[in-house]
Amino acid sequence: MTCQTYFNLLLSRRDYSVKELEKKAQEKGFSLEEIAETIAHLQSLGYQSDRRLASTLIQSGKGKYGKAALRRKCLSKGISSETFEQAWDEQPEPPDTLAETQDLQTKVERKYKITDWANLDPQTQAKVYRYLQYRGFNATEVLAYWRERIH
Repeated sequence: MTCQTYFNLLLSRRDYSVKELEKKAQEKGFSLEEIAETIAHLQSLGYQSDRRLASTLIQSGKGKYGKAALRRKCLSKGISSETFEQAWDEQPEPPDTLAETQDLQTKVERKYKITDWANLDPQTQAKVYRYLQYRGFNATEVLAYWRERIH
């Protein structure tokens, strides 16, 4: 099996970053020169693009995860910060980014059994902060928005 055939097989299933393709090809025993040539050829044909992969990851994660978490996911796949920022800037901006968090608010309310955002006990508030931060959101902004919307 040639490197070209192997990459076509991989890319027919899903998008891969250059780093992921390089790693998989090295595990298969292809030479670095052959890998570089094949990746350049695939990019010239438009079959592989780190920016397209970053855009796909951003679109699939928006509303569920914040910018920080999506950046971490892209970096773990070998996509550079510059490519991530370009893909992030290309995304159509919703009129109100915090308004996207309605589903997230419902999920948090159900998970932590919250009925009144104005009177959160400190322990529950800390749990909500950690949950939002883990998901890459600015917890202070999101909680302030949710409290403001209720009043």
